[in-house]
Amino acid sequence: MRVVDLDRDMSDVIPTGTTRDSEYLFDRMTQATLGHTDPGPGRRILDVASGFGQDAILLQEKGATVVGAEPSERMMAWARMKSDEATGAVPSWVRGWSDALPFATDSFDAAFCKGALDHFDRPELAIAEMARVTRPGGRVVLAIANFESLSCRGARAVDDLRELGLGRPVARGRRHYDVPADHFTRYELSLMREQAGAHLHLDTVEGISLAWGLPLWTRAVGHLPAPLADASLRLLDGLAGRFPGLADVIILAGHPRRSRGS
Repeated sequence: MRVVDLDRDMSDVIPTGTTRDSEYLFDRMTQATLGHTDPGPGRRILDVASGFGQDAILLQEKGATVVGAEPSERMMAWARMKSDEATGAVPSWVRGWSDALPFATDSFDAAFCKGALDHFDRPELAIAEMARVTRPGGRVVLAIANFESLSCRGARAVDDLRELGLGRPVARGRRHYDVPADHFTRYELSLMREQAGAHLHLDTVEGISLAWGLPLWTRAVGHLPAPLADASLRLLDGLAGRFPGLADVIILAGHPRRSRGS
């Protein structure tokens, strides 16, 4: 039996907007992911696991023709409700599986999946499908949480020291380095490269944000004056770009590994 979460409501993801570093991470991830699709008039773009539809709506506003593919009826209903508020053209919403996309080969100039690949039970097949429906020379863009980030490694080490070295109990509940129950894959850079590289000629491997979720850092940056906090976040983001294996989120982008007619 295939086990999937068709009623996923994003209650177990990074809480956007609740802390300064969370807000920065999501803004940067969105900006970078959508930017790599090269949106604009005449471009056909596919949003895979489009969720609430906010990214598809943003791209449509930039003049692209956008299709959102999403298996969850709950999330698609929300996306339709949000697009009803728009005054201009809106995306098309299609209910479909990421690993069996209901589109012809070469249908899109770009396809992207932001923050959802680790929710798929067959992620590599989903990447293959994104490559199939994207024309040769087009772009496939993936943004994935890195569970071997500097933040995850550091927080695990501190908790291990407290628990095993000092015998002090660690506050539980899910830690930010624990893979949520609705994730099928625990991603880190080498696995991302392996799966994406099998179907894409990768030309971009970019790290986004550094140190997200470290309690001391989250509290400290939250109390800094806004200009200093922004400068600190940008500095760490620049380091993440140079060392993607340590970044909180990794973006991979490239064009399909096939020729026209294959």
